[in-house]
Amino acid sequence: MRNRNFRLRIVATLVYAFLYIPLVIVVAYSFNNSRLNAEWVGFTLFWYETLFNNKEMLVAARNSLIIALSASILATALGTMAGLAIHRYKLKVLPIIVLSPVATPEILLGVSLLLFFLQVLNLTLGMISIIIAHTTFCIGFVAIIVRSRLQGMDWSIFEAARDLGASPWQCFHLITLPLIMPAVVAGALMSFTLSIDDFVITFFTKGVGEPILPIQIYTMIKTAVTPEVNAISTLLMLLTLAMIIIATKLDSGVLRGEVSR
Repeated sequence: MRNRNFRLRIVATLVYAFLYIPLVIVVAYSFNNSRLNAEWVGFTLFWYETLFNNKEMLVAARNSLIIALSASILATALGTMAGLAIHRYKLKVLPIIVLSPVATPEILLGVSLLLFFLQVLNLTLGMISIIIAHTTFCIGFVAIIVRSRLQGMDWSIFEAARDLGASPWQCFHLITLPLIMPAVVAGALMSFTLSIDDFVITFFTKGVGEPILPIQIYTMIKTAVTPEVNAISTLLMLLTLAMIIIATKLDSGVLRGEVSR
């Protein structure tokens, strides 16, 4: 048994090393005092200063933040309603409709949305099309989180509220929403994380002229992976990691609350 556990630990260590060592290298070389990433020369903050003086990169970051915030707000509202509907009405078609974008390959979803925008809606590609596209695939993630929270709730609370004369809106506003709020916030953070660094769907639904951060990074690495690319990748990695940690803390807090009950 001990030998088996030891082998499992070795395999797990190798897998995690394969996943995280490249990320550590990216972070380390963002402080490298050399334009080439061939060898370590010395420590510097020059590439971060260059990054914050790059107007095109700042515009791309601003656009990505606007898209991520807009998509997360819309996806949270719609995903919360979808999670409530799936849990309450028990219709087999609802999970298929809501959760299918989660299971659909991104390249297929991106092509489908591109054709829908151009051929059906006759919509000019731009910020609006990207926000709609990101909202579409984020709704399912929010619905999954909210639905998981609803499954662990005691519905006798709502029945008691209705017996005491509370309207459906009062029941939702005063009881349901506060109880599922940690899941709603976790879904919003997850949507923001998925949206801000999405490349495939953004690539297909992006218009001409407005720089978007993932596309801008891809354009920069066509020639070489410079320390400036490492710097923006490091900042994006830290932002994404922070969102994931907060969402995980909220989700674990919900689980601890259920256990304490």
